[in-house]
Amino acid sequence: MAEADATAEKSLKIRNTGSLSRRMIGVAALWILVLLFGGGMALDRVLSDAITRNFDGGIEYVLNSMVAAGEIGPEGEVRFSRALADQRFLEPNSGLYWQVSGKGFDAFPSRSLWDRRLKVAPHQDGDIHVYDSREFPDQKLRVMERDVQLPDSPVMWRFQVAADRAGLDEQIATLRRTLVRSFALLGLGLILMAALQTLYGLWPLRRLGEAIGEMRTGKANRVDEAMPNEVQPMIQELNALLAHNEKQAEEAREHAGNLAHALKTPLTVIMNAATANAPDLGETVVREAATMRRQVDHHLARARAVGRRGTAHSRAEVWKSLDSVERAVARLYPHVRFDLDGPKDLKVHVERQDLDEMLGNLIENAAKYGGGSVFVTVQQAGRFVEFLVEDDGMGIPEEDRQRIFDRGARLDTGKPGTGLGLAIVRDVAEIYDGAVGLEESEDLGGLLVRLRLPLAE
Repeated sequence: MAEADATAEKSLKIRNTGSLSRRMIGVAALWILVLLFGGGMALDRVLSDAITRNFDGGIEYVLNSMVAAGEIGPEGEVRFSRALADQRFLEPNSGLYWQVSGKGFDAFPSRSLWDRRLKVAPHQDGDIHVYDSREFPDQKLRVMERDVQLPDSPVMWRFQVAADRAGLDEQIATLRRTLVRSFALLGLGLILMAALQTLYGLWPLRRLGEAIGEMRTGKANRVDEAMPNEVQPMIQELNALLAHNEKQAEEAREHAGNLAHALKTPLTVIMNAATANAPDLGETVVREAATMRRQVDHHLARARAVGRRGTAHSRAEVWKSLDSVERAVARLYPHVRFDLDGPKDLKVHVERQDLDEMLGNLIENAAKYGGGSVFVTVQQAGRFVEFLVEDDGMGIPEEDRQRIFDRGARLDTGKPGTGLGLAIVRDVAEIYDGAVGLEESEDLGGLLVRLRLPLAE
């Protein structure tokens, strides 16, 4: 018993694949971090370049002023026609320097260089060159230089301006600290927003779980709470499934009750006959056993159809079933002529076994009670498929057409049978939301049975 309970408990456990909320928040957080990192790197590059260009623009302005003020002295040396305005050029080691160099001449430096000189590397053009230099151990320099040949001088003069990068680096560092703090705060805010959005968006699923729990404990039998549009179809399908299960349970109880009631009378008759030692006990047992067998066959057929109903995959090809049934009945009634007509590509939402049983009962009845001709027509009627089974027999009077569907009802007692054929057809057809009716055949003059079953596309 304990082993059975353990097995049942194990079968109820569902493999857990983790939290959906954590997945969504994790994916959102990762994507936010990737976007912010990429955007921060791009923004840092743009702003850093802008600050550097602004810094270089100031140096370039000084370099151009030097070139504009430069002139050749009496001994061929370079001198300035006017002094450069920035006071830092006069302060030793101030961080802002200039120098003019030429081949064959001593370097002409700013006072701020004091006893140091800027390195001169050869160039092959007169363009402006900008680079960083560590030639001063205590300062990282930003150097801008240009080779210029002044009027009345054959010498190519090197004009250089150097500035300490400390201020530029501090601006860039301040910018990056600001970007990191701002983007960190933005990322945290976006992640919190994604978390709140996920928790709020998945809240209806939690309410759905609670509602299902209430149904399991018997506090409710349906999910009646209002849900968002995305969840509402699932609620409708769940309620439909519950209704379907309740209907099947009710039908099972009804079948059990009907079968018990149907068997009660024959069993009572047999018991009374056996108790009284009736002389016809054997005949009574055979007669009542046949009655009980008819009832059992009927309820078993109906129970099988109920058990197979409700699956969306239930479908059967009409013509294959019809052709198979016609061949089987033709062997039982070789003197009967069967004619089949209709499209051969139709399908119905019925299990093949149930379709064979319904068509078999109808075609066999037509062959048994007809005059030798059976005509079966298949046609589509909207969302249904109609089967018209006609024979050339005596037909059934209109006042008896409803009664003939009762279990065990037979109008012709001279031929063998249980009287359950049409009753089974009606019950099974109704289980599949179909219907069956009796009419008079205009072509053959006998009975026309119209069976309607749902079309499967």
